[in-house]
Amino acid sequence: MTKTIMLIHGAWLNARSWEGFKARYEAQGYTVIAPNWPFDDRSPEELRKAPNPALAKSGQRAILDHFEAEIRKLDETPILIGHSLGGVFVQHLLDRGLGVAGVAINPAPTPGVPLGPHAIVSALPIFLDPFSPWKTKSMSRDYFRNRFAQTAPRDRADALYDRYVVPTTGKVYWDGVTGAVKPIQWNNPNRAPLLLIGGEIDLIADASMTRAIFAKQKRAPSRTELKIFPGRSHWTGIDAGWEEVADYALSWALANQRRPLGSPSAAA
Repeated sequence: MTKTIMLIHGAWLNARSWEGFKARYEAQGYTVIAPNWPFDDRSPEELRKAPNPALAKSGQRAILDHFEAEIRKLDETPILIGHSLGGVFVQHLLDRGLGVAGVAINPAPTPGVPLGPHAIVSALPIFLDPFSPWKTKSMSRDYFRNRFAQTAPRDRADALYDRYVVPTTGKVYWDGVTGAVKPIQWNNPNRAPLLLIGGEIDLIADASMTRAIFAKQKRAPSRTELKIFPGRSHWTGIDAGWEEVADYALSWALANQRRPLGSPSAAA
């Protein structure tokens, strides 16, 4: 059984968003790696003040290649846990044969799956800007308060925004609708077990969309399961009660992980 976990963040956040999960898993004796996307490797405060200009040119393919390279540096094959667009990246990385198990939490729009109505509304600030494929975009405090983290305490919303929110590249949104990344092979016989986690009241990645991704992914022969948490938003990894989500994700991955590909018992 692996003792290594990789946490993969999504858009508008960087590795700091995993600080709770990381500390909780490390306290249980796991080695936890939470890499930033390329050009996101500073504090959110610094990134908001001066985002790296190269971030605007960073697309999904480059980010996926970055994470694959990070995985291949590890001493053992990890469990992969991703949130939002990180949940999409987990699916692509599993499709590449990486990881012993994967968990996609509140997965963002995934190519081949229809967009949910909340996902469409939430993406409009990007898609209504015709220059966004070449720009770094910033999330407004109102958007954060009302859609991204609508369940967060209102009197703490600004402090949470300041601690966690970073600019993101508009290109990753457009890549999701233009086919810039190789489509996922839904029936891939080499895909590791996958758990999809959705939030009942997610206004960024609809629970209906998570169910639709599950309907595609369960075509693979490996175990594929779905869990929708009632009353939870897109902010589920930091919002009150995040520990339940963290524990469920890890317990499932430990119980269902496969042996790494290429090991003598990989087919067992």
